[in-house]
Amino acid sequence: MTSAVEKQLRHVFAVTSGATPESGKAEYWDGDILWVTPEDLSALHNYWLEDTRRKITQAGYESCGTTTAPRGSIVLTKRAPIGQVAVLAEPACSNQGCLLLTPRRDQDSRYYYYWLSVQTDRLQALGRGSTFMELSTDELKSLHIPEPPLYRQSAIADYLDRETARIDALIAAKERLLGLLAEKRRALITRAVTRGLDPNVPLRDSGIPWLGEIPAHWGLKQPKYIFKQSALPVRDDDEMVTCFRDGQVTLRRNRRLEGFTEANIGFGYQGIRAGQLVLHSMDAFAGAIGVSDSDGKCSPEYIICDPRDADTNSHYYGHLLRIMALAGFIQASCPAVRERAPRIRFSNFGEMFLPVPPIDAQESIVGEINKNTTLLDALQASATKTIGLLRERRDALIGAAVTGQIDVGSAA
Repeated sequence: MTSAVEKQLRHVFAVTSGATPESGKAEYWDGDILWVTPEDLSALHNYWLEDTRRKITQAGYESCGTTTAPRGSIVLTKRAPIGQVAVLAEPACSNQGCLLLTPRRDQDSRYYYYWLSVQTDRLQALGRGSTFMELSTDELKSLHIPEPPLYRQSAIADYLDRETARIDALIAAKERLLGLLAEKRRALITRAVTRGLDPNVPLRDSGIPWLGEIPAHWGLKQPKYIFKQSALPVRDDDEMVTCFRDGQVTLRRNRRLEGFTEANIGFGYQGIRAGQLVLHSMDAFAGAIGVSDSDGKCSPEYIICDPRDADTNSHYYGHLLRIMALAGFIQASCPAVRERAPRIRFSNFGEMFLPVPPIDAQESIVGEINKNTTLLDALQASATKTIGLLRERRDALIGAAVTGQIDVGSAA
């Protein structure tokens, strides 16, 4: 098929930005005018944006100079992040994090939704700014976009509606599998670290709300008597070690390099060694707790712990503390420095109470967890890889269809 005529976006769409009413004036908020923010687009499961998390009043609308776009207009995020896209199912205005694209003549907005959805890298490359990246309205207006005849736009959009729905159903099924695997993994670990491996062992009440009953022969002890806080210096060749929310503590390069800020000097870093227990002081509540598999250096916000004696297996306590965190008890026990982010210090950690199984029981529990989670981890890795391949296939299909490389009539 021949390629569609290309035009600058400004000749196909009128582009307007948004604004925010003054937050302190109650009369501007909780009205009935839809007010779109990037957060609304992040929560979408399809391209139709039917409602918004917050709405403004007529007074709020008039106070800030935002503009209403009609149904069928496209919403595009210009920052945090650049390039999320949706189609308005109802008239709406937006905040300054979005741009509204209103067709200048009859267009099938679904076609342009699909076209823009595979232009994310191109749009992000147009971003400008020193504090944060933002897509310039002028840059967007100058972007060359295809304008096939309306009947072809609709044919392509209909075809992509059908084909992406099939792919999305497969992705959703794999994501449900990931959820079930995560639940099974958590249940397996929870039972092992709180009840041990013998299902017939006598139990007693631990007196700790999040813990419940534990084997009668297990002890209870405050972590300050189980661990001591490490204070190792940084060596010249130490690489950065990161504590991730899934419990892995490893060299940063083993996972990813993007999305991190690297300090120009090493002031404040601390040394870390393989085998040490790590709690991220501001992220432990979300599960950023584990045992390091690497030597290196790390943030001063990490609490690094060494066992006080040979009767402590750090891997057992890494599993136990993650279960405690994911049950919400670290968040409940520590002061918050920002919304939903309590900061735990060794002084807080040291005063809690934890179960103390005999060392042979700790080691058996860790061995059983490792054995039983190996298959779950393999299934999770397979499902995650499949989701990635399906998303690549989806993007490739959209890219081919919107550029005329697929004869959608024949394909249908």
